[in-house]
Amino acid sequence: MVYFDNSVRYYRTMKLPTTKQLQYFVTLVETEHFGQAAERCFVSQSAFSNAIRELESTLGAQLVDRTNRKVTITSVGREVAKKARLCLKDIESLVDAASGLRNPLCGELRFGVIPTIAPFVLPQALPALRRQYPKLKALLTEDQTDQLVSQLSDGRLDVVLLALPYELKNIEVMPLFDDPFLLAYRHGTKIVDPDRFRADRLDANSVLLLEDGHCLRDHAMIACRIRGMQSVKEFSATSLLTLVEMIDADLGISFLPEMSYGSSLLKNTRVKLQPIKDASSRSIALAWRKSSGRAEEFRMLGEFLRDRYKRPRIQ
Repeated sequence: MVYFDNSVRYYRTMKLPTTKQLQYFVTLVETEHFGQAAERCFVSQSAFSNAIRELESTLGAQLVDRTNRKVTITSVGREVAKKARLCLKDIESLVDAASGLRNPLCGELRFGVIPTIAPFVLPQALPALRRQYPKLKALLTEDQTDQLVSQLSDGRLDVVLLALPYELKNIEVMPLFDDPFLLAYRHGTKIVDPDRFRADRLDANSVLLLEDGHCLRDHAMIACRIRGMQSVKEFSATSLLTLVEMIDADLGISFLPEMSYGSSLLKNTRVKLQPIKDASSRSIALAWRKSSGRAEEFRMLGEFLRDRYKRPRIQ
């Protein structure tokens, strides 16, 4: 790259890493093994190792600590890998824009979704998505919100389906629909009177929640006005399935999203759901990087998901 500065009138040439070098290094960070990374990149290990050394020489920094037993990515290497992923995504977007042949929602889409949405929305949406966009290859990742947002930010994911509120930086958000919380209890329970339920009159250790890290835990507490922790049991569930099993065993009551009503999650259980007076909702949204060149596609995807989602009829 050549720079020209009028004030001092000189040219400076900067040597830049190649796309192939960046691709190789990102693969090495993912595998932490030279042999496996070289195999994934379809090159010999010696050629792969030379490319990584050339990248280090170009950047003037050590990206990898090499020993006989393992590969350790340096702190500089981790930061370079993060930026390299974003560079590669921008290059992919450039190729798509330049070709002029790309149809919307086709090709590979790395799609993240949180586990408290996936089992309820995806079974409705994915079959219809495949029918309408047969050339779209959705690669799904299910994980907690903080992990998905981290992967979105550093380019490992293209788009994420999540629940708000959640603090996001440099992320574009498209709200899709609200998902109210419902009281969840076992039929015939003595822990609470469903017809006279009040959040401020819950007995100690009567509320079951997901463990820390699941945004549904915080959303439920806020939406259902659970202000004090004395009503929350000390032990918590690691998943929605475990939470439902605990409710079904009459170990406590909880708060589940409306989208779970009538789902297979509750099939063959004695768990009942009913609306809560004055309870609020979580907001289901689609999120992507503000710098993404596929923003219009993602808006189309958001509209598609919004149109296909059918709210359950609470009886």
